[in-house]
Amino acid sequence: MTQNLVAWGYFAAWRILRWLPEKFVYAKANSVADYLVKKNGKSVARLRSNLARTQPEITDLDLDLLTYRAMRSALRYWCDTFRFPDWSKERILGTVTFNDESLLLDAIAAGNGVIVTLPHCGNYDHAAAYFCAKGAKIVTVAEHLKPEKLFKKFMQYRADFGMEALPLDSRVIPTLMQRIKGGCVVALAADRDLSRSGIDVNFFDGPARMPAGPAILALRTGAPLLSAYISYTPSGIHIDLRLIQLPDQGSEVEKVAAIVQISADHFADGIRNNPQDWHMMQRIWIDGDFKDRQ
Repeated sequence: MTQNLVAWGYFAAWRILRWLPEKFVYAKANSVADYLVKKNGKSVARLRSNLARTQPEITDLDLDLLTYRAMRSALRYWCDTFRFPDWSKERILGTVTFNDESLLLDAIAAGNGVIVTLPHCGNYDHAAAYFCAKGAKIVTVAEHLKPEKLFKKFMQYRADFGMEALPLDSRVIPTLMQRIKGGCVVALAADRDLSRSGIDVNFFDGPARMPAGPAILALRTGAPLLSAYISYTPSGIHIDLRLIQLPDQGSEVEKVAAIVQISADHFADGIRNNPQDWHMMQRIWIDGDFKDRQ
């Protein structure tokens, strides 16, 4: 029953927030974000804790202000998501800036597969829609949500702007390798893997784990591996792309560990510059009272 109520809440938001005036929707979202920060529930407390570890010299007051900004950024993502079906192609294309989009567009133009690894930041659906509009075939992986009808809704939402979302299961790596060989761009959020198969990294001077998938795909397919950090601008998003140089020495296990650490370092650089747009409300670090997931 609870899962069905949550699903119907999402479905209602996809309809109602598209009918209301845009300025009203985003202003109310800011008010809701501020209320949630003041309430300081479990997710907000984790967000504050995560942000504190990325800004070790921050004062309590500045941490409070950063948490307000981060929660507003997270609610902006959801407003974007619910209203995105009505965005024009011109709006999608005209509200994205880059440091160097040729890193991705040149590979797309050549018909080569590319892997993009990124943290949960900004509006990654907007970024994917931008490249789909430019002719890219974008593929991602989605963790299975419950109930099933909500999972299917998110899958369809992404399919509607051109992105294929594959369910996370044991067959996903071979399927992604096929997509890469077919010239697709595989985009994977890769800033959290608390299972025992996660790769240990140093992240903001603390122990964390991140998934091996992007590194394994790059090594086994030879496709370029890029990191991305997506931050919000007043009218849209900015995408910072960086090429990850693959190591040529060591075993595959050693190479994977090195690549994931480089990715973690790139993520950290993006978070330092725009911490408010890192929407991480779950545990990242594996010290303290952490217990392995089975």
